[in-house]
Amino acid sequence: MTTPSLARQTCAGTTMPAAIARRYATPRLAMFAVALALVAGGPFAVAADAPAEASSESIPVVGALETVATFNGAMPTGVTVTETGRIFVNFPRWGDDVPFTVAELRNGQPVPYPDAEINRDDASAPATHFISVQSVVADGRGRVWVLDTAAPKFSSPLPGGAKLVAIDLATNRVVKTLVFPPEVMGPRTYVNDMRFDFRVGEEGVAYVTDSSLSGIGGIIVMDLATGRAIRRLTGHVSTSADRGFLPVVEGQPLRNRNPDGSTSPFLVASDGIALSPDGKTLYFCALTGTHLYAVPTEMLRDPNVGEAQLAGAVRDLGVKGASDGLEADANGAVYAGDYEHNAILKRSPDGQWHTLARDPRLLWPDTLSIGPDGYLYVTANQLHRQAGFHGGRDLRQKPYHLFRVRVDAAPALTR
Repeated sequence: MTTPSLARQTCAGTTMPAAIARRYATPRLAMFAVALALVAGGPFAVAADAPAEASSESIPVVGALETVATFNGAMPTGVTVTETGRIFVNFPRWGDDVPFTVAELRNGQPVPYPDAEINRDDASAPATHFISVQSVVADGRGRVWVLDTAAPKFSSPLPGGAKLVAIDLATNRVVKTLVFPPEVMGPRTYVNDMRFDFRVGEEGVAYVTDSSLSGIGGIIVMDLATGRAIRRLTGHVSTSADRGFLPVVEGQPLRNRNPDGSTSPFLVASDGIALSPDGKTLYFCALTGTHLYAVPTEMLRDPNVGEAQLAGAVRDLGVKGASDGLEADANGAVYAGDYEHNAILKRSPDGQWHTLARDPRLLWPDTLSIGPDGYLYVTANQLHRQAGFHGGRDLRQKPYHLFRVRVDAAPALTR
C-alpha cells in the first residue's frame, strides 16, 4: 500500500495524516483561531489552522490518478459503473443550466439517459420525470437506480417527486418507480445517496441517507417490493452535522457567504453511505463532520427495534477526515473522500486508514464507485467553489472531472 509523504500518527486505534490529527486535537482552539482570522481578514480570510498544503503546488501527489472524462457544462455529483463497464453520471439542478440530470457516458460524452423526455424538468409530473437527481447506483443485477431529490436548488421536495427509479440496462427502460412515502419526508429532506441489498426481503431493500441542510439527518430504509419505508436515527449524532466542525478547503473556511457579507454555517447531515460485502453493516457519515459510523443492518431494518436501542448499536469508528462519498469493496475495505486534503482514503478491514490518492486535481472528491475493472471512480466537481460560498462569485473553473485510481478490488456484492 502506498503511504503519503505526510507524517502519520495513531489515534483511537487508527492511523491518519498528522495534519488531520493536529486539527482535531484541540477543536476549541482551532475554532477560536478561525474566528480571529475571520474578524481580522473578512469573509475570505484564510483560517489560522488552514492546512499548509492549501496551494496546489505544495500538495504531494500520491497514487496514479487517471482522467476518464471531463465536463464543460453542469457540475456532476454522482457516478456509477455497471458490471459490464457502462458509466453513468448525474447533474443535480442546483442552479447550473442542466438540460438533463442523468446521463450515460458514450465515447466520453454525457448523453441523456434513458432519454431526454424523462430528464425534462416537469414540476407538474414529478413522479414521472427526473426533477433533480443526486445519485445513480448500478445494482449488479442489470439495472441502474436513480435517486431523485425532487428538490431543485435545495428547495422543499415536490410532493410525490422524491423517488427511486430502476432502469433496465438491457432495454434502457424504466421498470420500477418507488416514490418515498410522506411519512419519511420532511420539508427539508434531501435524499442523497443509496445502497442496495438483494439478500433480504422479497425484492431487496435500499438504504438512503437524508443529508438535510438543516444539519439534522437520518437514514431511510425502503422495501423494494412494496415501497414501504421507515426513517431511522433521525437527529442522532451519527446522522447529524457536527456543528463544532468548520471545514477548511483550499485554505479557506467553508461557510455560506452571501453577497451582502453575511455568513452562516455550512451544515449538511448524513451523506456518504457504504454497505459491507456481507450486507450486515452499513457505514455512513455526515458531510459536515469527520467521523465514520456503522450500524447493524438487521436492526436498522427491523421496525420493532426502538430508536433508543438502535442508537445504542451505532458504532463510532473514529476520525477519518471530512468526506462526501463512501464506497466499499468485496474485501471489506471502505473508501472515503477527503475534501479538505484533495485525497481519497482507504480503511482496511483491520481499521487502519491509508491515503490511496492525493492530487491537486481532486478538487472536492464527491461520489465513489468501484468498477469491474478494479478501478475506483470518483467525480471532482469543485463544490466548494460555488457562488454560495464566495459572496455570489462563482470560482469554479471548467472542466469538471471524472477520475479513476486502481484499487485491484471488486465492488461489494449486493446478492
